[in-house]
Amino acid sequence: MQILNSIKKIPGGLMVVPLLLGAVINTFLGNSIFGLTSTGVWDWFDGTFTTYLFKTGAMPILAVFLFCNATTIDFKKAGVPLYKGCVLTVTKVGLGIIIGLIIGKLAGPNGILGLAPIAIVGAIANSNGGLYAALAGEYGDATDVGAVSILSINDGPFFTMVALGAAGVAKIPITVLIGCVIPIVIGCILGNLDEDIRKFCAPGANIMIPFFAFPLGAGLNLMNLIKAGVPGILLGVFCTLFTGIGGYLIYKLLKMEHPEVGAAIGTTAGNAAATPAAVAAADATLLVVAEAATVQITAAIIVTAILCPILTSYLHKVEDKKRVRA
Repeated sequence: MQILNSIKKIPGGLMVVPLLLGAVINTFLGNSIFGLTSTGVWDWFDGTFTTYLFKTGAMPILAVFLFCNATTIDFKKAGVPLYKGCVLTVTKVGLGIIIGLIIGKLAGPNGILGLAPIAIVGAIANSNGGLYAALAGEYGDATDVGAVSILSINDGPFFTMVALGAAGVAKIPITVLIGCVIPIVIGCILGNLDEDIRKFCAPGANIMIPFFAFPLGAGLNLMNLIKAGVPGILLGVFCTLFTGIGGYLIYKLLKMEHPEVGAAIGTTAGNAAATPAAVAAADATLLVVAEAATVQITAAIIVTAILCPILTSYLHKVEDKKRVRA
C-alpha cells in the first residue's frame, strides 16, 4: 500500500492528515465513546506510552524536531533565523492589531458579523508555532524553522491586551522565551561543531512532523465548529487569508528564498482560546463578549489548522513553477 505517498500528495499532508485524524478521534472517542460511555480512549490508556505518543506528546516531540532542524543551521547564516522571526512576528502581530482596532473604532466592542474585536485580535495576532515549524520544515529550510524561536513571542494575551488598551498587562516571562530558544541554540552549536551530528540529526526533522501533528489534533474538538457557528468559521478563514497572504507578500517583497513559508503564519495558536478570559480579567467591560469570543477563537484554531497548510502548499507550487522557469 502506498500510504505515505498518498499522504504526501495532499497539500501539507504530513501535517494535516495526522492532525485531522487526531481531532476526529478526540471528538468522537476522546472523552466518551459516541456518548455511550463516561470515559474515552485517553482515560483507558492514561499514563501509558499510548497517551504520551497520541495525546500529550506534541511539545516534547516538537522540541526534538526543533533540535534536529537546528543542527543543519550554518553559523555563517546565524542571523537569518533571527531576521526572519522578527519579520514574521511584526507582520502577524501588526496585522492583528491594525484590523482589530479598525473594527473596534468603527463598530465598537460588539464588532462586526458577530465577531468582537477581542476575538479578532486574539485569533489573528496569535500563531501556531508547531504548525508553522512543520510547514517551514516541509517547504523552507533550517533558517525558516529557526524563526519560530522569535515568532513564539506572540504566544499569549500580551499583544491582545496592548491592542485593546486593557489595564494590568502581564509581561511574557523571559524564561518562556529562553526556554524556546535553548533547543535551537544547542542543536545549532552541536551541528556546527561536528558534521557527523548534523548528518545524524538531519533526517529527524521530517520524521518528527506526523508524530507531533497527531497529538496537536488530539487537543482539538471538531464540535466546536458547530458551537461557534458561521462567525467562528469566518474568523478562521479570514485569519488564514489575511495574515497568510500578508506574510507571503512581505516575504516576496523582501526577496526571501522561500516566500511561501511566510504564509505559514496564517494560523491561530491553541492557547489563544484562553485569551478572551485573560483580557476580560484585566478589563471587566469585555466580560459580556468574552464567552462568545472564546468559542469563536476555538473554531478559528481548527479552521486555520486545516486551511493554512493548504494555502502554504498552493503557494509553494506557484513558487516552484517560477523557480523552474527561472
